[in-house]
Order: sequence, then structure tokens, then C-alpha cells
Amino acid sequence: MQGIFLKFFVSEYREHNGILLYEWLLERAKKSGFHGGTAIRAIAGFGRHGILHEETFLELAADLPVEVSFVLNEEEARRFLELLEAENVDLFYVKFPVEYGFLPE
Repeated sequence: MQGIFLKFFVSEYREHNGILLYEWLLERAKKSGFHGGTAIRAIAGFGRHGILHEETFLELAADLPVEVSFVLNEEEARRFLELLEAENVDLFYVKFPVEYGFLPE
């Protein structure tokens, strides 16, 4: 099957409407009827502002990057991006075509 891999990069403690943004993204995707999504916490990273975020012994509550990803069909990806724009969510994302399937077929 052909689809779209949609990945968002957010800060761990960033919120939208009082909810952690990565949780909000997963909940909105679930409410939209998507079949799955994943949030993965990184061990380190930096974004457009050039600030390195990493967990150290002295800073156990670091605001680390979280990747939130979905494999969707073209229509789902389009609708989700439109929803995020309508909600005025400031996000960086990547989107690229993928082939996916289930085993055994």
C-alpha cells in the first residue's frame, strides 16, 4: 500500500490548550480515526533556535525533543495538516511518501 509518513518534532513539555502537545497530537489523530501513531522521546537534539537539549545528571527534567509520527493515506495527511493549521499549532514536520503493509499478507 502507498501512503504518507508524517512526523512532527515537538518539545517534551510544550502544551496546546493545556495538554502536552505530543499527547494532544495523538488524541486528535485517534479522534480523526487514524489507525495508529507513535511518540518517541529523544535523548538529545536541537531545533531552529540552535539550543541543544539533552538530559544530564544535573538536569534530569530536560525539555527533550519528542517525535510524533503517523503513517496515513494522502487524504488523512491532508486533513490532519489542515486541522493543525486551523488550530493554529506552530509545528515543524516532515512528510514523505512510503510503502507500507502488514505481515503475513
